[in-house]
Amino acid sequence: GKQLALVKTSSAVRTCGFDFGGNIIMFSTDKQMGYQCFVSFFDLRDPAQIENNEPYMKIPCSDSKITSAVWGPLGEFIIAGHESGELNQFSAKSGEQLSNIKEHTKQINDIQTSRDMTMFITASKDNTAKLFDCTSLEHLKTFRTERPVNSAALSPIFDHVVLGGGQEAMDVTTTSTRIGKFEARQAPCDNVNPLPSPRFFHLAFEEEFGRVKGHFGPINSVAFHPDGKSYSSGGEDGYVRIHYFDPQYFEFEFEA
Repeated sequence: GKQLALVKTSSAVRTCGFDFGGNIIMFSTDKQMGYQCFVSFFDLRDPAQIENNEPYMKIPCSDSKITSAVWGPLGEFIIAGHESGELNQFSAKSGEQLSNIKEHTKQINDIQTSRDMTMFITASKDNTAKLFDCTSLEHLKTFRTERPVNSAALSPIFDHVVLGGGQEAMDVTTTSTRIGKFEARQAPCDNVNPLPSPRFFHLAFEEEFGRVKGHFGPINSVAFHPDGKSYSSGGEDGYVRIHYFDPQYFEFEFEA
């Protein structure tokens, strides 16, 4: 738990991550308080970059701030999701924008890659999660819900996807209170935020096959264990819930 280094920024840090080799860190800062959104890259093999707070590369993002970002295969580029719903690839060497697409209509909240780094999944406020090819950014699949999706993860052992989300409390009184697909049940009062449930979809068929009750309030983050035998979810209720799959889960065969 010892702090090894400290990098100061002018605005809030929205996302960060290590490259494939663990030598380079990248992070993005928010567009706020008159400061522009930037993606900064530091090479940890050069201590002077950290000591002097001088990244070897800094990419400005003036149009729409980055809300989520991950490294691509072998650390050659990063994949960034934006407040506008756009997806970009930026070279980790030159900073050049390699590709740009817009498949989402609202903010991208989360990006997670598959175990082999060939695909990634996005979670968006437009009530969908979408699967893409890491290298080409080709859109492959769409998983639809009736509430904003805050996080999505890919199983490392099965063709399964888990989604977490739900409506923010401040939005409940201004939108429909009918039961959405993240809700375990409808709360007694129309203006009370309904209870969300992580939802499981089949990767190929894009169809839901299960839900797990538990959280009270929106789910902000979901993740599979690397061995695929459990998953965790974190929510606005202040709890991180860890679920181990029953034996039936591993015997389950999806009928198309």
